[in-house]
Amino acid sequence: MTRLTVEQVAREAGSEGSGATALNLSHRALTDVSCLSSFHKLERLDLGYNCLVTLEGLSSCANLKWLSVIENKLVSLKGVEGLSKLQVLNAGKNKLSKMDEVASLTNLGALILNDNNISSICKLDHLQQLNTLVLSKNPVFSIGNALVKAKSMKKLSLSHCQIENIGSSLAACVELKELRLSHNKISTIPSDLIKNSKILNLDLGNNLIERSSELKVLSELRYLRNLNLQGNPISEKGSLNKKVKKFVPTLRILNAKPLEASSKNDKSCGTENLPIKDSPVEIDTKKKDKRKQPKQQPEVKTTSPGGTPTTPGKSVLLDGKERKKDKEAKRKKSEVEAHASDSKSKSKDDAGRKEAKRKKFIDEEDIDAEGIDNTEISFADLVFSKQDSAKPKLKDSSTQEVPPAGKFGDLVIDHTKKRKKSKGTVTITDSSALKIISSVPEVGAGGLGLSGWD
Repeated sequence: MTRLTVEQVAREAGSEGSGATALNLSHRALTDVSCLSSFHKLERLDLGYNCLVTLEGLSSCANLKWLSVIENKLVSLKGVEGLSKLQVLNAGKNKLSKMDEVASLTNLGALILNDNNISSICKLDHLQQLNTLVLSKNPVFSIGNALVKAKSMKKLSLSHCQIENIGSSLAACVELKELRLSHNKISTIPSDLIKNSKILNLDLGNNLIERSSELKVLSELRYLRNLNLQGNPISEKGSLNKKVKKFVPTLRILNAKPLEASSKNDKSCGTENLPIKDSPVEIDTKKKDKRKQPKQQPEVKTTSPGGTPTTPGKSVLLDGKERKKDKEAKRKKSEVEAHASDSKSKSKDDAGRKEAKRKKFIDEEDIDAEGIDNTEISFADLVFSKQDSAKPKLKDSSTQEVPPAGKFGDLVIDHTKKRKKSKGTVTITDSSALKIISSVPEVGAGGLGLSGWD
């Protein structure tokens, strides 16, 4: 049994003493941290990879905003109920059987509880700022009505659980952009998924989906770009790629493999230079005229009204009507060219505006999309405030690096950052992922290693 002493904490705090705002006490085999109750100014605390069985000693740390107790021996979260300022809580890889204690943490933005023994999700009605929830590798059978008021939810992982039906349990999560439901017992994609129209990444790998008709609902997910159906009976059908591309022309990656350019883009590229329908003859005539210029009318000598021959080299057209006809043809050709050019320009401008609008949604509305877990970057990266631009990394179980005092790894939520549609929400973006939360994802397996994102 290793009890943390005030002297040990004082050494960690350095010159700040009891006024310290951040401490890293991970990998110390600690079983008791009750002495931290006298450190009232603590805002960031890392107690990961110890032997804690209770958090009751932290109840006096009312200013805590960041807390990691990953991989301990916790059987309950009793002690966190009064931490009303808490914004990030990582209690993954413990022995928790319930999560009811978090229901009162009204400022919570990110909750990571992967690899526990939680069988049901408590109601999270009061967690209005919660936008990241990780409950993968828990024996959860049903989502129920736990998320009926989770309007700020953007990233949800319930992979490696025992869920059989989604139903309308996610209908209120209208801002959802990352949904992980791999390794469950799901056989149908619910029609209510159309209410989650902003989804960018959807992982339904290793479930029981077998009917092609289940894919129709995906046509409403107009921003979907990464879809995993690997390990489902439907993925064994040779026509899967064709059907998915039909329903989701914007999709970039299917089952961890890049798709070719959508048929829509191919079609637009192939018809871009076709003649305009209302004037094909004029355009064809133009081409012929370029190849075969009409022979110049022969010069003829004529005489003046008095009978005197004109100066040699001077000529006139034999037929004035032919000259007028030639001018009229040139004028028509010019009009056709201008019309064709305007139509092409307008078509390109419209396409450009639509593409810019779609990219703006992905890049501005959810600037963190590239860092969610896009098959290359870890999901659990957090936005940093300006004052935390120098981001120290948390200790990793393999590197054993200890971050400098005063910094709680990469766990930083900027509640002051202005967003277009939501304020005060936790946003996961930075490519230097939280090592205590996640590692590089394994595509198609529905998981992110240590994070338990799966």
